[in-house]
Amino acid sequence: MCSRDCCSGKGGPSNAKGTACADKKNGKTDVEIIVPTPQSLLSDNRIQCSLTPEEFRAVRVMNEDTYPYEVIQEIADFIVKGSGIRPKIGIICGSGLGSLADIIQDAKVFEYEKIPNFPVSTVEGHAGRLVVGTLEGANVMAMQGRFHFYEGYPLAKCSMPVRVMKLCGVEYLFATNAAGGINPKYAVGDIMLMHDHVNMLGFAGNSPLQGPNDPRFGPRFPALVNSYNRDLINKAIEISKIMGIESNIHVGVYSCLGGPTYETIAELKALRMMGVDAVGMSTVHEVITARHCDMKVFAFSLITNKCSIEYSDKKDDEANHEEVMAVAKNRQKACCELVSRLIAEIQKGS
Repeated sequence: MCSRDCCSGKGGPSNAKGTACADKKNGKTDVEIIVPTPQSLLSDNRIQCSLTPEEFRAVRVMNEDTYPYEVIQEIADFIVKGSGIRPKIGIICGSGLGSLADIIQDAKVFEYEKIPNFPVSTVEGHAGRLVVGTLEGANVMAMQGRFHFYEGYPLAKCSMPVRVMKLCGVEYLFATNAAGGINPKYAVGDIMLMHDHVNMLGFAGNSPLQGPNDPRFGPRFPALVNSYNRDLINKAIEISKIMGIESNIHVGVYSCLGGPTYETIAELKALRMMGVDAVGMSTVHEVITARHCDMKVFAFSLITNKCSIEYSDKKDDEANHEEVMAVAKNRQKACCELVSRLIAEIQKGS
């Protein structure tokens, strides 16, 4: 694919790569791989551009919706080699919950932008780092910042890091998020352990598993009826009693909407009628990808705001990201302790 800087004017080369384009036009190049320029770049009669195999792969990865198995394996190998650790537990830190990764010991930090073929998180509260180390004696890796559908990434890219985790050796996925509470019994600061979800993006025909299925990851038609590991949920409930926060713990149903807008009153009422207890803009596609490759999943939502299901002119009833971040900051200690204790239980049983 010809980049915007590759050629200038109407087909005229402006640099060395532009010369290659001109040579291709005159039939003088020996490069075999030719990527057609997309229609969006043809308005100035731009011509096709030849790429090296390495450039071709980079362009393909950045522009296709899915990542080939071999590319994901290369990312995993880069992380394992760079950290010297093969992790058993993967953690995805939700908005404002990046401190979960800060408690990892002997940490090796990878900035997303420095990981080959990795996307970059653009949301406030998401640091954009991968942290690998140990926690409660277990080898872990944590994402400080996830990728969202509303950032413009297709769902397969949003959940691609889960497959990277799998090829790194991860067996358990801990996914956390900040969510709005629809259930009237939920209070701001409560924690909802997810035992099921309603995949609204899936209702619209969007899935991280769309396209050809690679059986090296999992089956074409994976079952999701037991997506959230019941043993881990029960252990988390017991841990909450030891911590003295059992009154702030709920077990419920989460739903993911596309965002970035918060939900309308009518949408919230519809979700509540469907049995949804909390709503957010992430997690579900990550869980689907994790279950597809046979990882055990534990997930929870920190309730950072109560969703209003009655019409009002009060600005205070409107959800906002600043409130989400403030609540997450206040509750991060409890969230970190819950995760640490649960990982200790897993490590004890292994």
